[in-house]
Formats: sequence, C-alpha cells, structure tokens
Amino acid sequence: MAVYSDRMIELEREYESLLAELSDPQLSSDPRRLRDVSRRHRELEELVTCWRRLQSAESDLVVAREMLDDADGAERTLAHEEVTTTESRIAALQDELRTLLVPHDPNSGRNVIVEIRGAEGGEEANIFAKDLYEMYARYATSKGWKLDVLSSSPSERDGLNEITFIIKGEEAWQRLEHEGGPHRVQRVPVTESAGRIHTSSAAVAVLPEAEEVDVSIDPSDLKVDMYRSTGPGGQSVNTTDSAVRITHLPTGIVVAMQDEKSQIQNRAKAMTVLRSRLLRAEQERQNAAQSEQRRSQVGGGGRSEKIRTYNYKENRVTDHRIRLTLHKLDRVLMGDLDELTDALMADKRVRQLDAG
Repeated sequence: MAVYSDRMIELEREYESLLAELSDPQLSSDPRRLRDVSRRHRELEELVTCWRRLQSAESDLVVAREMLDDADGAERTLAHEEVTTTESRIAALQDELRTLLVPHDPNSGRNVIVEIRGAEGGEEANIFAKDLYEMYARYATSKGWKLDVLSSSPSERDGLNEITFIIKGEEAWQRLEHEGGPHRVQRVPVTESAGRIHTSSAAVAVLPEAEEVDVSIDPSDLKVDMYRSTGPGGQSVNTTDSAVRITHLPTGIVVAMQDEKSQIQNRAKAMTVLRSRLLRAEQERQNAAQSEQRRSQVGGGGRSEKIRTYNYKENRVTDHRIRLTLHKLDRVLMGDLDELTDALMADKRVRQLDAG
C-alpha cells in the first residue's frame, strides 16, 4: 500500500486537525464552518479507520511471517494459517480503502428536489408524468422517506402538466440522482380510441436540496411578484393574491408557487427550490462534467433522447445508459426501484474507480 501512504498520511493529519477544530467552542458561532467541518470529519472518519486497520494488519503479517520462519511441526501449520488469514484480511482492507478513496460526492446525504413535466405526446405525456410521480412516491414510502409536494399543475385528463416535490431521507440523493433525464413510455394511451401503441415522454430533473448556508442570496437580486392562484383549490383560489413568483435577476431563474393558501408558505417553498437551482448551477460552473450531466438530464424531453424506456406491452423497463433490461415493469411502477438504482450506483462507482 505504499502507493497510498503519502496521501493517507496527509488525510490522517487533516482528520486530526478537524477533530481539534470540532472541540473548539467558538466553532458553534459559525454555522457554515461547523457544517463543513462536521461533514468533512464524517467523510474522513471511515477512511482513516480503514487505513489504521490496514496498518495494524500489515504489522500482524510481519509478526506472523517471523513466527512461520521459526516454527516447525504443528506450530508451523498454525503459523501458516495465520499468514494466509492475515493476507486475506489485508487484501480486503486494500479493496475497501481503494473504494473509500473515490472522491466524495458533495451532495451525498442531501435531500432531493424532483421536478417532473409532461414532454412530447400531448395529454398522454402528462398522464405518464403522473405515473412517474406515483412511482417515486411509492419508492419513497418503501424506503421510509418523507415526500412533500411543493407545487403541482394538474392536466385535463387527470395527469400532471408538471409537479415539483422534495424527498427527505437517508440515501435519497445517492439513489435518485440518476433519475434525471427524459423517460419514454410505449403503450396504448387512454386517449387512443383505435388501440394503437404510442410513444410519449416526460422529463425529470433531480436537484440536491440546498441549505440556507449553502447559497447566499442578496434580497436586492430578487424580483417578487404576487398574483392570484389559478386552477383547482377550492373557494380561496382567485380570491387572494397568495401565489408567488420569484425571479433571480442575475441568473434569470424563475420559480412560481401557488399550491398553498398562504403567501408566506408559497414564498418559503419558492425560495427552497430557488436555492437548490442556484446550488446546482454553481456546482455546474465548478465542474464541466456536472454541467454536461445536467444538460443531458433535462434535454428537450424528446422521444429520441431518453435514459429509460417503459414498455407496457412487454412488461419491460430498459435503462439505456447501463443497458439494463428488466421484465417487471409492473413492479417498478409500484415503487420496486432498487434493482435499477443499485445498478446505477454500482456503475457510477466503477467509473469513479477506473478514473481514479
């Protein structure tokens, strides 16, 4: 493990420095720094622990080999078993350390904001957008995550023109980050009278939730408009100016919310989405690869651009990025997504290891 020694010595020193900083009472007066130090400490703790276990195992191997050289008879057999066992333990720890040295995803552990909209295919695309939302809602329930709808716009035939929701829970980002992009459906739509199979699509975008300390927003950079809500919602709709539209002037990002009866609640939800979009935009500027990934996520929602196809006739779902086909579309739509998300997470890890 000499190839890792210099890097690990450096990281071990950083870990000890972070431990010392965390014990400083003054750190609590700086929430941003406290959050950053705590996160980095958690990232390094498992890595440093693995490194120290590896160093201990390598020392044990030296001792076991010395015993083997000096032993004979039954003792030599036992010493040989000890050497073999320790060598296997070292190999496993080396693999673990190599995996832990993969650069940490800065969004790991964050909640996610998901935006879904009908793309190509008219009302059938909107109906499919609702199907996707219900699929993710069921998946969130199966994982014990909490889902809150931030805004939604129903379509004419019980579909969704668009919907934005937040999912809060452990591993939410790791398991859902790859869901962003155009999703294609092939089926006989309820809008089709002749029984022909149509191809439609819905666009999904996945954003990491940003905390207030992640993004600094100057109030003077915001244009806030209040207007009356439209669409379903009961008697209060169209009677008060509760809907809120916030425009971030430097970037041109616009977020509108109208689902809540309270202007204050709509503004709070709009700011949540705005912060997340600004965080993602900043991450994209810092990393060209992320920028390319974001463009591929949203795309134009066209039928030819797709990350996944849902074929109802064959009960098939195919993820085109990793060439994985499952003949259990019915179960996937009921929220059984682990096989897909596991494969996408594994693919990401392999690519990271290869790059490293």
